[in-house]
Amino acid sequence: MPSSPEPLHQSRAWVERFVVALDVCPFARQEVERDRVRYVAVDATDTEQLLLTLIDECRHLDATPETETTLLVLTAGAEDFDHYLDCLALSEALLEAQGYDGTYQLASFHPDYVFDGTGPDDPANYTNRSPWPMLHILREASLEHALARFPHPERIPERNIAQMRELGLDALMTRLEMLKRP
Repeated sequence: MPSSPEPLHQSRAWVERFVVALDVCPFARQEVERDRVRYVAVDATDTEQLLLTLIDECRHLDATPETETTLLVLTAGAEDFDHYLDCLALSEALLEAQGYDGTYQLASFHPDYVFDGTGPDDPANYTNRSPWPMLHILREASLEHALARFPHPERIPERNIAQMRELGLDALMTRLEMLKRP
């Protein structure tokens, strides 16, 4: 874990001033306002430690229903996007192997996130770009409940992509850079 709290502060700022402020996730505001989002720093240079932390966080969520979700902030070891995707695949396989399939799922965020079929400069990638690599542990039951109450949830990704492209690459890059300032 880094000696500085910056990764967690920047990640919290990203959730509040990017995800919530731009309504990228229409379900995030309520959980942020209720202070039900947990932020945990983990050094991913040790893959085994990353996976142990992931399972520890699932157990924490099992035991703590007042915590809705956890963001694992990968402070080192996942800077390379392809390596990050390998960590994500291992994490998803571990959730399944540990019997958490159907209970938790992972959402993925990375500073260099690129969707298949898009170029690295496509603003659409900013729907999943964050100041630090992250694994977001979501409760599937909560997600299903929220989606059932939301009109046309299938339109959320296309709405977000349109919004990111309308904001434009320069504005999005500036927003993320500003999160790194105190």
